[in-house]
Amino acid sequence: MTTTLPVPPPVAPDLPPPPPVRPHSRAARFFRGRADDAPWVRPALFALLLLTGLLYLGGLGRNGWANAFYSAAVQAGSESWKAFFFGSSDAANSITVDKTPAALWVMALSARVFGVNSWSILVPQALMGLAAVGLLFATVRRWFGPAAGLIAGAVLALTPIAVLMFRFNNPDALLVLLMVAGAYATVRAVENGSTKWIMLAGMFVGFGFLAKMLQALLVVPAFALAYLIAGPPRLGKRIGQLLLSGVALVVSAGWYIAIVELVPASMRPYIGGSQNNSILELTLGYNGLGRLNGDETGSVGGGGRGGGGGMWGSTGLLRMFDSEQGGQISWLLPAALIVLVAGLAITARRARTDRQRAGLILWGGWLLITGLVFSFMQGIFHAYYTVALAPAVGAVVGMGAALLWRHRRTVLAAVTLAATVAVTAWWSFHLLTRSADFLPGLRWVVLIGGLIGAVTLLGALRLPARVAAAAAGISLAAVLAGPAAYAVQTASEAHTGSIPSAGPATAGGLGGGPGRGRFGGNRGGFPGGAGLPGGANQGIPGGAQGGFPGGLPGGGFGGNNGGTGNGSTGQTPGGGFGGRGGGLLDAATVSAEMKALLEADADRYTWVAAAVGSQSASGYQLATGEPVMPVGGFNGSDPSPTLAQFQQYVAEGKIHYFIGGGGFGGGRSMGGSSASSEIASWVTENFTARTVGTTTVYDLTQPTGTTTA
Repeated sequence: MTTTLPVPPPVAPDLPPPPPVRPHSRAARFFRGRADDAPWVRPALFALLLLTGLLYLGGLGRNGWANAFYSAAVQAGSESWKAFFFGSSDAANSITVDKTPAALWVMALSARVFGVNSWSILVPQALMGLAAVGLLFATVRRWFGPAAGLIAGAVLALTPIAVLMFRFNNPDALLVLLMVAGAYATVRAVENGSTKWIMLAGMFVGFGFLAKMLQALLVVPAFALAYLIAGPPRLGKRIGQLLLSGVALVVSAGWYIAIVELVPASMRPYIGGSQNNSILELTLGYNGLGRLNGDETGSVGGGGRGGGGGMWGSTGLLRMFDSEQGGQISWLLPAALIVLVAGLAITARRARTDRQRAGLILWGGWLLITGLVFSFMQGIFHAYYTVALAPAVGAVVGMGAALLWRHRRTVLAAVTLAATVAVTAWWSFHLLTRSADFLPGLRWVVLIGGLIGAVTLLGALRLPARVAAAAAGISLAAVLAGPAAYAVQTASEAHTGSIPSAGPATAGGLGGGPGRGRFGGNRGGFPGGAGLPGGANQGIPGGAQGGFPGGLPGGGFGGNNGGTGNGSTGQTPGGGFGGRGGGLLDAATVSAEMKALLEADADRYTWVAAAVGSQSASGYQLATGEPVMPVGGFNGSDPSPTLAQFQQYVAEGKIHYFIGGGGFGGGRSMGGSSASSEIASWVTENFTARTVGTTTVYDLTQPTGTTTA
C-alpha cells in the first residue's frame, strides 16, 4: 500500500520569515501602561502632565530675571567655574549667595548651553516641577492605585504656590523634587527591605540640603518612622539600615560643606549670610536655628514670639491659614488633615508591614512636622516656603480619598467623605472671599457644587456605582476649582523680586496685585505700608536720614530707580520693595545711560561697580554682564568687604564706580556688621557724586582730594 505525503505549499524565496509575536512592544507598554491598568489610566496621566507642562511653561519669559539675586549668581556661574562651584554673586567672586548652590548649578549649566536669559534660567525649574508631579503620581499609585496618584499629582500641580515656585528661580523647585524622590526611595525600601533604596532616600535628602540647607531635613523623621515601623526586616536590621541611610545623607551633603570649610578664605569668596565667613555658621545659624528662634545675626528682623506679631507675621497653629499663607497652600489642607485621621483609623489594626498605613505615616509625618515647624518658627519666614507642604498635601488627599472611597459602603466612610468635601468647599469659599474682586461668582459655584457633591456622597451607601462616581467627580471639581483659578492667575502674571507670592491680591495679605498687608500696602512700605523705622544719619550716598537702621538713601528699600525715595515715610517711587506681580525686594532698573557708563572700559576693572546689597548690585550686573560687587551681601549686613578691604580695592583700581541707593543700608539690625555703612560714608566724604538718570554714582578713580583711610 502506497502512502501519499501531502505536498507543502511553495514558499516565496524573497519574503523574510515573519517576526516573532511579542505581547507588547516597549512603545506599546509605554502608552498602555501596566497590564492591569484600566484603559483610562495612561491617557489621564498624559493629560495631567501635558496640562501641568502648559501651566508651568506657558509665557514663562514674562517673569524676566524673576529673583535677580539668584539670576545674577547664575550669570556669574556661567562665566566662572569658581563662581559656579561656590555660588558666588559675581564672577569676580567677592561673596556667595546665602544658600548652598545646588539649585544654581542646574540653572548655570543651562545658561552655559543656551546663554544667560530668562528662559534658560526658568525652564529647568518648570521641568523640575513637571518631574515632581510625575514622580508623586508614581509614588502614590504604588500602594493606593492610579486614581489616588492622579489626585495627588493634580493637587500638587494646581497648588498656587507650587505654580509660582516652579516658574521661578528660587531653590525650592529642586528642594521639592529631591524630597519627593526621597519619599519614592523610602516607599521602594518599605516594599522589599532594600538597603540600597533606603540609602538612596538619605542621598536624595542630602542633595536637597545642598539646595536649601536644613529645610530638607524636615522630612527625615517621617521617612525614618515609616521604614522603622513597616520595613520588612527584623528590628535590628531596620535600625542598622536607617543608620546607613543617615551616613548616606551626611556624605551627600557634607562633602560640599567640608570642601568649602577647608578651602582657605583667601582662595574663595566670602560666605554670604555669615558674620565670620563660615559655611558652618551659615548652616547652623542664619539658615538653621536662627530660623526657629528668630535669633538671626545679620537678618533684617525677627518674627513674632509667643504667638505675637512681628516682621514675619504671627506664629501659631493657624499660621498656614492666615491671610498671607492661606491662598498659597491651605486650599486642601483641612481635607488632608481629615482624611489622614480617617485613613490611620481604617488601617490601625492591620499588620505591622501594611503598606497603606506606612504611606500615611510617611506623607502624614511630612505634612505635620513641616507644617508645625513653619507655623511656629520665629525667624525669617516667607509664604513661598509653604511649597514644601504641597507634595504632602497632595499625597495625603489622594491616599485618604482612595481609602475612604473603597470603604464608602460603610456609614463612617461615607459621612467622612461628605464632611471632607463640605469643609473644603466652605474653606475655598472663605479663601475666595478674601479676594472678592477676583472672579466673584466662583466662590458661590465652589460652595454650591461642593455641598451638592457632599450630599450626594452621603447617599453612596445606596446609590448605583455610576451615580456615586458622578458625585465624586463633582466633588473633586468643586474642591479643585479655587486653587486652579489661583494657579491660572499666577501663571498669567509676571512675578519678580525676592519675596514672590501667588494668586490675586487679598485683603490683609500678599498677592499678584497691590498688597494690603504687612509687606507693603497701597503705599508700599514695610510693614503695613507705613515705611521702615528711621535710622542714623549715615545713609548710603545720595540718601538722606532715615531708612532701615544704618540708613538708606531716601529712607526706603531702594526701589527700581536706584533709591530716590521719601525719607519721612521710608518709601521709594514704585512702592516699598519694588517688584511686580506680588514680588518684593526687586532689582534696580538700569537706564541706558547707566548701562553705557558701566560698560565703558569695563575690562580694566575687576568690578565695574559696587553697590550696597545684592538686590541692587544684581540689577546692574545682569544689565551689563559685568561683575558688580554686592557690598554687605543680601541684607547689606555682612562684613564683606570690610572698610579696609574696600579701600585697598579702590587703591588698586579694581572698582570703577560706587552706586548709591540700594540694598538694606548695612545697619546693625539683628547684630549684623556696619561695614557697608562705613564704606558708604567713606565714599561720600572722599568722592564726588554725579547723577546718571535718577541714580547717584561715585567715580572711585577720581577722589575729591587725599582720601582718608
